[in-house]
Amino acid sequence: MEDTKELAIGQIVKSKAGRDKNRKFLVLDIIDDNFVLLVDGDLRKYDSPKMKKVKHIAKVNQFSCDLKAELDQGRSITDEWIRREIDKLG
Repeated sequence: MEDTKELAIGQIVKSKAGRDKNRKFLVLDIIDDNFVLLVDGDLRKYDSPKMKKVKHIAKVNQFSCDLKAELDQGRSITDEWIRREIDKLG
């Protein structure tokens, strides 16, 4: 993947490089064309998301529509909720 045009907030992605290789994450935010913020509710909590280059992740064609809705409505998101979403979709 070259840039963030193929990604969306709430999409499940898989890490291709680093200590978190093969781990699944939710896209929390898109920073720019090269970087995204990722959370998994375990190693990367909602309060301290992982900034990762797009070239180091692989997209999985699964989305959490609930994440986008929760963020838009200003509701608080817990790490447990994030883990359940990843387990449910992944």
